[in-house]
Amino acid sequence: MQSLEVIDNPAAAIIALDPIRSCLLGRSRRSPRNAASKLNYHLKALEHQQPIQVAETRKWSGLTGQKFVASAGSYLISPTVLGGLAPDRAKTAGRLSAGYLIALAVRIVREVRQLLGHARQTGKRLPTLSIDTGIAFQSPEDRANFTRDLTQAVVGLAAHYHRPSAAGARPHRFVVIAYPRPHEEQK
Repeated sequence: MQSLEVIDNPAAAIIALDPIRSCLLGRSRRSPRNAASKLNYHLKALEHQQPIQVAETRKWSGLTGQKFVASAGSYLISPTVLGGLAPDRAKTAGRLSAGYLIALAVRIVREVRQLLGHARQTGKRLPTLSIDTGIAFQSPEDRANFTRDLTQAVVGLAAHYHRPSAAGARPHRFVVIAYPRPHEEQK
C-alpha cells in the first residue's frame, strides 16, 4: 500500500467524497472489506476509480466473494480536479498575496504528483526536501530583516550550487513560503 495517493481525476474525487464511500475507504485502510454485502455497489464504484483494489477473491458454495483494500494510507484531492477554476499563479494579484501562496501549493501538488507517478513507474525514489519550522518575530522590522537575510542566503546558496550545464544536472524547484501560524496552534 502506498502512503499517499493524489486524486486528480474529477470522477474519482466525486466517488471518494461521497460520505458512505469515504467511510468505506477509511475503514479499508485498516483491514480488507468484504464486498458480499449491501455495500457492494459502493465498493465497486471505488474500485472502478482505483482508490481501492481487490485484496482477495474466494469461492464458496458456488458464490464468488471479494475483499477490497485501500490503495493508499491517505488521499489528497488535487485542486486540479477543478480544471480552470483551480488557483493559478498567473491569475493571482501578486506574490505577496494569500492567493499566490495557495496557487504555489496547487502547483506543488500537481508537479509532485506527476513526479511521484513517474518514480513509482520506474521503481525509483523521488528526492525531496522539506523544512517546516516556526518563528515569532518581535516586530514588522524584524520580519522584513529576516526576509532580506533569507533572500540573500538563498540567492548565495543557489549561485554556489547551481550548475545547469553540468553533465547529469537535474533542475529542482525551490519554494520558500511564510504565513502567520493559525491562532489555535500558538498555544
